[in-house]
Amino acid sequence: MAASTRTTSSFPYLVAASSPAARRHGASHRIRASVGEAAMDVVSEAELREKGFMGMRKTKLVCTVGPACVEALPALARGGMGVARVNLCHGGREWHRAAMRAVRRLNEEEGFCVTLMVDTEGSQLLVADHGGATSAKAEDGSEWIFTNRRADEAHQFTMHVNFDKFSEGILVGDELVIDGGMATFEVNEKIGNDLRCKCTDPGLLLPRAKLSFWRNGKLVQRNFGLPTLSTKVADVSEAVRQYADAVMISAESAIGAYPQKALSVLRVASERMESWSREENMHKRLPQHQLAIALPDRISEQICNCAVEMANNLAVDAIFVYTKHGHMASLLSRNRPNPPIFAFTDNANSRKSMNLYWGVIPLHLPLSNSMEDNFNKTISLMKSKGSVKPGDTVLVVSDSDLNRPCAATSVFQSIQVRLVE
Repeated sequence: MAASTRTTSSFPYLVAASSPAARRHGASHRIRASVGEAAMDVVSEAELREKGFMGMRKTKLVCTVGPACVEALPALARGGMGVARVNLCHGGREWHRAAMRAVRRLNEEEGFCVTLMVDTEGSQLLVADHGGATSAKAEDGSEWIFTNRRADEAHQFTMHVNFDKFSEGILVGDELVIDGGMATFEVNEKIGNDLRCKCTDPGLLLPRAKLSFWRNGKLVQRNFGLPTLSTKVADVSEAVRQYADAVMISAESAIGAYPQKALSVLRVASERMESWSREENMHKRLPQHQLAIALPDRISEQICNCAVEMANNLAVDAIFVYTKHGHMASLLSRNRPNPPIFAFTDNANSRKSMNLYWGVIPLHLPLSNSMEDNFNKTISLMKSKGSVKPGDTVLVVSDSDLNRPCAATSVFQSIQVRLVE
């Protein structure tokens, strides 16, 4: 779906840059930035007031933006969406650009901190037609032809792939996976550029389904990073139990009839599993492998490992970290501490990046060279919001001297335990 001037109204938070409305909103945004740039995002703030430090949700929620949810972006943000995923596999460039502007405007006007994540896809292909009006059932053992040749009319058990050289490099015995596991086929024969395949795992074939090839358990011609998480409650619960940074809904929010309901199920499932996991693993420490090689990086890593162990053993209420690029926040998150991590940075891009880290609540705040000044400033801010109160215990981790280059500043890193007065 390509965006045009007629479809701009689909994005309630998008205004043309040259319009008078845009100039008015731009002025409004500048005032917000000067007054509220140190503020916590509204969802985290409300969650902290309602549930306290230990009740805050640590697993981040990702929603795919599509035609079904552009009008519901504010409701999704209020419902816990921390990351908006834009899938470049669907829609045109103008539509993607409009969706990104809508998310940015939502952050500027409503006080959210929703990070944009762009999925550029890889060697995954789109299946354009399978011969049915809506969906087709692939039965176990049935044989199908996958081809790039167009026909005047659809043929049963035939899938048309919209890429001329889709079968290059594919061998007999390779596995063909539809929509990340909706159905699976084994390649039995190559006939020119066509593939004759047998269904080994039955399922539904939807229009414009995604097609990928596997060989010996590895994705063919694709750098595969993280496993795809389905929105089944059992899968979500297991991902949360294993401390996944985030769980995601895709078609449910992009083209589904109930995007807010799907997000609500995702949020409730993650919160319940986190609550159970906290009780079961309160005193367990996750084993860590050394990541760093250079001495300054190894120092940072060990400081964060020790800081999390101290935070858990002392049962502090929160961890504060002052960071320029988010590296220390990432290392703290890696250890999966019991208390939440409040990461303060004066870099807006770092704040957006940290929004995907497990257990990290990023805040944009002008930072000085003095750790004492930074702590007093953040405590005053948190007190004014009702987020901390006298008697709370905070473990404070300093990334470095924030006014110096990163490489020369490891000597300024430190850990303190402070009592809020």
